[in-house]
Amino acid sequence: MIIVIVVAVPLGVLAAWKHGSILDRVIMLFAVLGFSVPVFVIGYVLAWTLALQLGWLPVQGYTPFADGLWPWLRSLLLPSITLATFYIAIIARITRATMLEIMQQDYIRTARGKGVSESAVLFVHALRNASVPIVTVVGIGIALVISGAVVIESVFALPGLGRLTVDSILRRDYPVIQAVILIFSFVYVVINLLIDLSYTVIDPRIRY
Repeated sequence: MIIVIVVAVPLGVLAAWKHGSILDRVIMLFAVLGFSVPVFVIGYVLAWTLALQLGWLPVQGYTPFADGLWPWLRSLLLPSITLATFYIAIIARITRATMLEIMQQDYIRTARGKGVSESAVLFVHALRNASVPIVTVVGIGIALVISGAVVIESVFALPGLGRLTVDSILRRDYPVIQAVILIFSFVYVVINLLIDLSYTVIDPRIRY
């Protein structure tokens, strides 16, 4: 999750900074495709490219950590990249839209007029004030990642809660279905509670 945010937010900031350029269009093309294409389609494309054609990663299956760090990571890289592609796309898109709005404000022009460096304007003045919508999207995206994990674990044959959910639905194992849904709901509520509390740190004007 941290790696996804570290990648997505600078992409959105860069797209806003280079608004209208080829770089901006390339980043937004990636964001639109990553958000619009179904997760399982991205998974199949990456599996065909990285696993079948290049042979860098295994197509399916899970290797336990006890068998070694690198085999364990190789078995998780492909599904992780698949989920991260969707999540990076949505965060980068929202970051760009929010940054474009913030960069039109008077205090941004004042900071530039005072000779503040462009990096400080982008990441200190603009990004901090754009953080609340971005953090909100991060929380909302958790639900999308959870739903995507259900599909991805089935595509890549991973033994996780998502695949357990699918198997339980096929077997009509209602107690297991209820338990998994309860776990997913609890995680989603806790993460969104933490995000709501983080608003007071990001913007001191917000009080509960």
